[in-house]
Amino acid sequence: MTVREITPAVDTHTLLPGAQFADAYCIEIDDRALDARQAAERMMARQPRWAEALVTLRNLVVTPFGLKTSGAGAATSLGMIGIFPVISETPDRLVAGFNDKHLDFRVMVDIARPGQSRQVSLTTLVHTHNWLGRTYLAIIMPFHRLIAPALLRQVAG
Repeated sequence: MTVREITPAVDTHTLLPGAQFADAYCIEIDDRALDARQAAERMMARQPRWAEALVTLRNLVVTPFGLKTSGAGAATSLGMIGIFPVISETPDRLVAGFNDKHLDFRVMVDIARPGQSRQVSLTTLVHTHNWLGRTYLAIIMPFHRLIAPALLRQVAG
């Protein structure tokens, strides 16, 4: 299954006012029963080992700066997907993320139903607050561009 980078098809002002960064990737799958939560759970259930190692390293590096290492403290009534609190959910869209002192972010998992397949997209929005947020975003961006497509491939199985 091929992951493609696409133009984000979201209202950034509604989902994360002031977002300075947005990207999106999608994959076509044959599972016609799949909904947004199931897709998000498949993405977050297991990460590639190299991605887990990067997250562990990230957590070690950011802890001295007082940055959050997960959204566990911000868990919502809709629960968690991986380390992300779920903000809103419909069968076709799940929005997760949290706010921190350096940046706020949202991840959206969308399901579209073109023809006989499902298009699953993963959109990321980021609003930085200060130099630390802008620096952090610049450092993690090359890794994000590898991890997002890898997570989408897990939806396909």
